[in-house]
Amino acid sequence: MYTTVNGSRCSFLPNAKAEKVGGTFAFCLILVVSLVGNSFIGIIVYKTQTLRKPINYFITNMAISDLVFPIFLVPWIIVLCLDSWLISGPVDQFLCKLVTFFSLASNIVSAQSLVLIAVDRFGAVVFPLRSPLISSKLCPFFILATWIIAMAVCSPYLIAFKLPEYADGKVRLCVRLWYEATGESLSYANYSSALIVVFLYVPIALLVTLYSVIVIKLKTQKIPGEQPVNAVQQRVKRTRNVLKMAIAIVLGFVLCWTPWSIFTLLSMFARDLPCSFYSIYYPIVYCLSASNCAINPCICFSLSQNYRQGLKRLLKCFNGVQDRVN
Repeated sequence: MYTTVNGSRCSFLPNAKAEKVGGTFAFCLILVVSLVGNSFIGIIVYKTQTLRKPINYFITNMAISDLVFPIFLVPWIIVLCLDSWLISGPVDQFLCKLVTFFSLASNIVSAQSLVLIAVDRFGAVVFPLRSPLISSKLCPFFILATWIIAMAVCSPYLIAFKLPEYADGKVRLCVRLWYEATGESLSYANYSSALIVVFLYVPIALLVTLYSVIVIKLKTQKIPGEQPVNAVQQRVKRTRNVLKMAIAIVLGFVLCWTPWSIFTLLSMFARDLPCSFYSIYYPIVYCLSASNCAINPCICFSLSQNYRQGLKRLLKCFNGVQDRVN
């Protein structure tokens, strides 16, 4: 929440009351949409037999990670409203560490899930007559691996973030005390830069490559053997519809998280930036990155007929239960 510029301490928090009210409203909206939308995604895939495929398992994994992010967004909403870490008691230090840890880990899980979705689509389109590159039986292992990798690379945050105790009554905020926790052996700038490159820029480059090959393959695809033309056309149409949804999710991820990554790199390496840069742009890029967890379910329901039908059945089920209760 703070950085040091030319020896002075700069706050990342907005100062104007209107900005705080607007930011609080935006974060609360993201929280509600994400919790509802991603919960529906998980329930729909669980209850719909035809959706139990690798791509939907990976979308569900991303939905779970998108559920984790807004849950740990609540303490930041409190900080934004009150300029202080309100939570107190024996769990305050523990929660301070978990907030940033799971916020970053969920983002890394989402990036890995997007790559797995792209690999699944690549195998289905480029090698349609072969067995899937990622079978349904292997999905649980890949999903578990995404969380293990994310938690492993984010583990330094469990040590570095603390809630200092001030004897003079200063405002309590969850802060990063990196060098006190890790010493001089690991530079925070190098660590953060490596995370951004490995789990954001490299996946983006890989996704662009895979989907470019997929699009080229679909445009040049010929009807194999003596298969009925209508059957092949229907299969290609279904593949393209799924591809549109997958590409839209990727674009949402890139547009939401790239500005945050640029801001983070600038804040670490461009030390001569004015304090106004941080107070103005940090709330914007953080809100934009947080909105990704609410955008994903909206994309799924907008572009996938299967998810829309599953949502209708789910809502009918809820209405039926409510009618029986009444």
